[in-house]
Order: sequence, then C-alpha cells, then structure tokens
Amino acid sequence: MWRILWLLLPVLTLQACAPSDSSAARTEMRPGALPIVSFLPHRIRVVGSSTVAPFSITVAEHFGETTDYLTPIVESTGTGGGFKTFCEGIGADKASIINASRRIKPAERDLCRRRGITDLIEIKIGYDGIVLANDRSGPAFDLTKQQIFQALAAELPDAAGIWRRNRVKRWSEIDPSLPDQPIIIAGPPPTSGTRDAFHELVMVPGALALPELKKLHDTDRDAARARIGTIRNDGVWIDTGENDNSIINMLLRNDEAIGVLGYSFLQQNLDRVQAARIGGVMPAFDNIFSGQYGISRSMFIYVKPQHRHIIPGLSQYVAEFTAEHAWGPEGYLIDKGLIPLLPEDRRKMRAQSLAALQ
Repeated sequence: MWRILWLLLPVLTLQACAPSDSSAARTEMRPGALPIVSFLPHRIRVVGSSTVAPFSITVAEHFGETTDYLTPIVESTGTGGGFKTFCEGIGADKASIINASRRIKPAERDLCRRRGITDLIEIKIGYDGIVLANDRSGPAFDLTKQQIFQALAAELPDAAGIWRRNRVKRWSEIDPSLPDQPIIIAGPPPTSGTRDAFHELVMVPGALALPELKKLHDTDRDAARARIGTIRNDGVWIDTGENDNSIINMLLRNDEAIGVLGYSFLQQNLDRVQAARIGGVMPAFDNIFSGQYGISRSMFIYVKPQHRHIIPGLSQYVAEFTAEHAWGPEGYLIDKGLIPLLPEDRRKMRAQSLAALQ
C-alpha cells in the first residue's frame, strides 16, 4: 500500500502544482499514463435544448482550440430534461450551463433553489424560428396556424358546435387548396422547449381563430386550455425524440411527413428539406429578426455563478459566447442559424453576465 502511494506521490504533486489554465492541465490520458482521472481538472458541462446545442457546441470547439482550457462537454437532453439535470445541485460533477429554448419555469427555479442553487444568470443569446419542413421532393406548403391546429387537435367542433374526435386524415380535407396527402407531423416530445413554444405560438392562436374555441376561452379558460393542449394520439403526430436531427432523418425517409424543428436545423439541411410558409411568410433570417415570421422565439443559456470558482474557464467560456466575433451579426454563430439580438441588447447581456461571474 505505502509503495503504491510513494509511486503516485510525484504524479499527485505535479497535478496539484499545475495551474488549471495551463497546457499541462489539458492533458487527459496518454498511453502508459496512470489512470488518475479524479485528479484531472474539471470540465465545463452543458446540458439542455437540442435547438441551442449547435451554438454551444460551436463555441465549445472554438474555446477548446483557442484557450488552454478543456473543451466543454455539450449534451442534448431537451430543455425540460436539461433543467432537471442542471438543478441537481452544486459541484464539480454537476452541469454548469443549460441551453434553453424557452425561459425557465417557476417550478424549475424552485427546484434549483431547493438544491442549493441560489442564483442563476439568464443570458438571452438570440432568436430562433420554429419551422415546419418537409423533403424537397414533396409539395410546398403554405399553412395558417388555424389549419395546423385543425390538423393536430384531438377534438374539433362540428357544424352544430359539438366537440368530436378529430378524424381528419388529409390536408386537403382541411382546405382543398392544400396538398392531397396524409397528415403526418413529426415533432419533439413534451419535455422539449420547442414543443412548449409550438403550443404557445401555434396551437393557442390557431385554436382561438375558431369561433367555438374563442367563445369557450372567454367563458371557461381552463376548459379551453385543456382542449387546446391535447394533441391527437392516433398516429398523426409522432414524437421523434429531443434531437432535431432525428426529425430530419424521418423527413428523408418519408416524403409525406412534415417535421417541426428549429430554424438552425433547417439552415444546415437546405439541400435536403424545404420550409413551409406560415401565413404566406417564409422562415427567413430577416423575417425572423423583424418578427414578421409568426413562429419566432427567444433562446437562452443559464449559468451557475456558484461554479465560477469550481469549474476552470467558466467565465471565459461565457465571455467567448457573448463576444461580437461569436454572436454578433458577423460572428461565426450566424452561419449556424443564430438570429442575433440588437446591438444594445448584446452589450447589456454581456456586461451583466460577465459582472455576475467576477
């Protein structure tokens, strides 16, 4: 036993003396090296939204290549699942950052607080559009929010105002001008921030465009919300997981399917899929930035300032993410599909986040 400790002592001494931001600190495992994983510097861990993940991954790769810190680990767990992981507590083995395609909910903030996470830094990183896309070999769609609701709602009112199970199977049954093909929509599961945003930005206004639901909403908001929030379960809507890449793959396998995904994934796959117009407006950069495209949302990252003295490079990673050469209008994240904040909003977000990490 003492012989083993004596052999390890020089290694432990080197690890203890090496600065966390030195090139020595970046060394992990080499052939013949002793497997002392517990003495390696702790790495930034990012969890959460698959929509925001491409931006965090790109920043992480750039950060790892241009600094002496380890490249952060980015996991796509979905926004809802990400908050559960993020709120597990404080410690070197816990996530330091969550990618979120929506704002944190009060219940999630309470969960974090109960686990000792007493403060959070909210950074709005830009905007994204929710896109309905299909294979380029399929027909071009121009849909309204009301038509999308009529395609997906579990129940719809008949001519007499009686609510009945939705049995519409083809787009042309909703409107003869729409393609005569089956309604098949692939989208994210309930734990996804994209699913939450799709409900608020598409299903709610689409439902309220129907006089029967508008009347119900005015008289019994809870009953209306229940009807609006229930998506049919007869195979028309297909949960395809937290990662938008799985939706892209399904569209390529089935040219009759439509996928609900983030604008950044559309941008990366324009050679293979096409976007539907929503109310006659394409999900283009300028249309999302101006708000003209009707399914736009904000994207966020949340950071634990309590980790700034636990995880090497945390404040530097946030500084890289919020640098003009990254998230500005000419930054490298624009090529990934990021719609940037206005200049004053970027300056404010950067200043607040870096001050909180001092």
